Amino acid sequence: MKIKRFFAPDMRQAIRKVRETLGPDAVILSNRRVAQGVELVAAIDYDEQQVRAAAEPAAPAPESGFSAVAADPGETPGKPEALDADAEAPDTAPGVPGRLRRAAAGRGDGPGAGGRAARRSQLAPEWLEDPAIGAMRAEIQELRTLLEHQLAHLAWGELKRTRPVEVEVLRRLDTLGLPPAIGAGIARQVADEADPEQAWHQALALLAGALPVAEDPLLDQGGVVALVGSTGVGKTTTIAKLAARFALRHGPRSLALVSTDSYRIGAQEQLVTYGRLLGVHVQVADDRHALEHALRSLADRRLVLIDTAGMSQRDLRLAEQFTLLEGAGTPVSTYLALSATTQAAVLEETITAFGRVRLRGAVLTKTDEAATLGGVLGALIRHRLPVAWVCDGQRVPEDLQPARAQNLVNRALALMQQHGQESDDSLLAERFGPLAANSGI
Repeated sequence: MKIKRFFAPDMRQAIRKVRETLGPDAVILSNRRVAQGVELVAAIDYDEQQVRAAAEPAAPAPESGFSAVAADPGETPGKPEALDADAEAPDTAPGVPGRLRRAAAGRGDGPGAGGRAARRSQLAPEWLEDPAIGAMRAEIQELRTLLEHQLAHLAWGELKRTRPVEVEVLRRLDTLGLPPAIGAGIARQVADEADPEQAWHQALALLAGALPVAEDPLLDQGGVVALVGSTGVGKTTTIAKLAARFALRHGPRSLALVSTDSYRIGAQEQLVTYGRLLGVHVQVADDRHALEHALRSLADRRLVLIDTAGMSQRDLRLAEQFTLLEGAGTPVSTYLALSATTQAAVLEETITAFGRVRLRGAVLTKTDEAATLGGVLGALIRHRLPVAWVCDGQRVPEDLQPARAQNLVNRALALMQQHGQESDDSLLAERFGPLAANSGI
C-alpha cells in the first residue's frame, strides 16, 4: 500500500495533485487545514485485507501526530511527500487508525460489508465526508463569517446615525473596560437622554447600582473566615490586613490565624511571621482532621482567619480544598480573592471554578496595579458576586478598605482617564454590531 501526503493552498488544488500523482483510483484518507492551506493524505494500491485488519480495535495509538510517518528530508510545503509504505497514518480516534479505517469503511461491497457499515456509522462525520464537500463547507463558513462581519458594521453604522448619544456612551464604557454585553445593557437605558454628558453620568450611576457590594460585619462580629483564590492574588497579605484591623479593634487575643497551605514553599512561614508581628496565635492544618481539631481548639476566639493554598482555577486539587473547608466541622464563611490585574476571561473562569464552594463574597486585590477595572467589575456584576473589601497597596493594615460601589466606579473612571485608549470604529463595530443587529440596542 502506498500512502502520500499533499499540501496545497486550497482543497481543489490538493485534490488535483492527488489525481495527477496517484490517479483516479486514489483514496482520500484524511484532510485538515494547516498553515500552508490544506493537507491531504491519500493512498493507492492498498491491500484489502490489510485495511480490514487495521479497522479492527487495537491498542491505543500514541498521540504523536505523524510519528510513524517516514518523511522525505527534502519535503517542502506544497509538494507531495513520500510516506513509508507500511506506516500507519495518524489517528484521532484512540485505538483505531482512523484514516485507514475510513478507507475500509468506504467499500460497502463483498463479505463483511454490514460490519464495515456499522463501523462507518460510528465514525466522526469529518472522516466520512468527501473532501469536496468539506471544502464547500469551509467556504460556506467563510462566507457566513464575512456576512456577519458586514452586518455588524452596517448595524453599527445605523446605530451611529440614529442614536449618537447611545453610541458615545458605548464608546466610553468600552474604554472603561466593561464587557460589551454589560455596556450595551447600560447604554440602552440612557438612550433617550439628549445630552451626551448627562447620559454618561446616568450610565455611571447605573453601573454603580448594578455592582453588588456586601456590607461585611466581619470586623465587628467575627466568625470563621477563609480566603480562597488563585496563586499570587495576595491572599496572605489580605489575611494580615484583616487580622491587623481586627486586632487593633478587639485585641490580638481575640483572634487566631490558621494556614492550610502545605503546597507553596514558605507560605506557612509568611503567615507565622505576620502572626508574630501582630502578637496573634497561628496554627497549621494540613488536612481536614487537623483543620477540624484546630477550629475546635480555637472556639474561644472571636475571629479565626484561614489562609488557604493558592491554586489555579484549573487545578484538579481544588476539589480537595473545597472538601477541606466544607468538612471542617464548623461553619466557614468563604471569600474569593480576585486580582484587578487579571484578564477578564480568566476572571470569568476563576469565579466559575471557585463558585463550586458557597462564596459569601469577594475581596478585590491589587487595584493599585491595574490599568482598568472594567473587566473585574463586569465579572462581579455578571456572576452577582458581592465585593466586600478592596486592597489598594502592600501596607498592612492601611491599604484595605470596605467596598463601596461608587468609590469603585470613581476609581475605574480615574484609570480610564489616565490609561484608557479609545477603540476605533472598526473594533467597536465588531464588539457592539452583533448586539445591535440581534437585539436592537
